[in-house]
Amino acid sequence: MSMPVIYLSHGAPPLADDQVWTRELADWSAGLPTPSAILIVSAHWENAPLTIGATTTAPLVYDFWGFPERYYQVTYAAPGAPELAAKVRGLLGPSVHDDPTRGLDHGAYVPLVEMYPDATVPVLQISMPSLDPTELLGVGQRLAPLREEGVLIVGSGFFTHNLSEIQMTDPAVAPPSWSAEFDDWGSRVLAERDFDALLDFPHKAPASQLAHPRTEHFAPLFVTLGAGLATSEAPRSVIDGYWYGLSKRSVQFA
Repeated sequence: MSMPVIYLSHGAPPLADDQVWTRELADWSAGLPTPSAILIVSAHWENAPLTIGATTTAPLVYDFWGFPERYYQVTYAAPGAPELAAKVRGLLGPSVHDDPTRGLDHGAYVPLVEMYPDATVPVLQISMPSLDPTELLGVGQRLAPLREEGVLIVGSGFFTHNLSEIQMTDPAVAPPSWSAEFDDWGSRVLAERDFDALLDFPHKAPASQLAHPRTEHFAPLFVTLGAGLATSEAPRSVIDGYWYGLSKRSVQFA
């Protein structure tokens, strides 16, 4: 059985306090086949050449500032995945680098705490070597064979992401027009499998510069897209809605 591929909006550490969103993530994982391992690409790790993180349990990367202390006490001691790392090297070639001390960042562990709270599934994080959609699509295509081995490939970002244009005061606030317009466009092109438009989102999407003044939170979607490209049916939105006005749309291929 071919494992699904997912792109999720991961939230900041306070996601853990949002009972609706945490339940949505938990319900999503409960409906997926149990993965043999998880391979995750996060918006919060860019490094070229593509780099493989720790293959043993390493301390988490608390890559955020100004939050209450309790968010820095979260742990997630998932097993490392050295066998998966070897397969990734085999699929991506000799240019892959290793960073054996690099633990999971919050783009990885924040959603995984909600989806796989027992931390029994091995997890491997790899960096994004570029923000170029076509290059990331190619990475996903080369990783796609892992689906046949039960690996859950996860792109973790945020469907709209512009923290300078929102106020973190009310998670239920109505979305600004730029976030709603971009989200509506993205949901439609995904449903229509118009992947050419998606790859050219800076020019095709409404309000793209406001929705993503820097594109690192949309970029993991293209790894997901590449890994799921052979799936004949359109990706489906599993989670939608907004959090502090940002689109938390999350999608699944097959």
